[in-house]
Amino acid sequence: MAEVKKDKPIRVVIADDHAMVRDGLRRSLEYAGLEIVGEAADGMEAVAQVRKLDPDILLLDLSMPKHDGFEALRDLRADGHARHTRVIVLTAEASTEDVAKALDLGARGLVLKALATEKLLLAIQTVMDGGAWVGAGPVKDLQSYLRTHLPVKPSGRSDNYGLTKRELQIISGVVSGRANKEIAERFGIAEDTVKHHLSNIFDKTGVSTRVELVVFAIKHSLPIDELD
Repeated sequence: MAEVKKDKPIRVVIADDHAMVRDGLRRSLEYAGLEIVGEAADGMEAVAQVRKLDPDILLLDLSMPKHDGFEALRDLRADGHARHTRVIVLTAEASTEDVAKALDLGARGLVLKALATEKLLLAIQTVMDGGAWVGAGPVKDLQSYLRTHLPVKPSGRSDNYGLTKRELQIISGVVSGRANKEIAERFGIAEDTVKHHLSNIFDKTGVSTRVELVVFAIKHSLPIDELD
């Protein structure tokens, strides 16, 4: 596992009900230059550790007692503590539905335990840079992935959650994988204006990241167009 080069160490909480797994992850990540600030043996402890320590990364096992990984994700999302902490789910196996469900609940990535030693650091680097990771690699075309695996349902809201036409255009850009600068150029507006619209969009939809916004837009069938 290669060394992470950051001005400040990435702060990590490891949540897994097997002490040997936690120990192995801690040793590998500390060797790579990350700081392990907490450990948890079940979902409830994981939530408590995040609330107390506010880590950069939570490595969250899906199968744990008391609260499983999905329940922990729901708790963190409900109280807003997932806004800063990026969650990477660890699991021995996962169906495509599990992957989509984890992303929908706010996880930034999913890493199979069999690949943890080889891929985990790359996954952490990817999500710290704002990307998403599924299985063995980063998800470059998240729109295509989520359209394939996420259940789509009518929004049930005739007002499209109060989103304006311009805000829907901005969402179209995000769903198409465009950076703020590219979105600004596409619609002939300033990059700061894009950032302002995104802030309003996050408030209206209740999401806190671009990945969550993609999930929200697809899941609720927002009237958006894929940009060329």
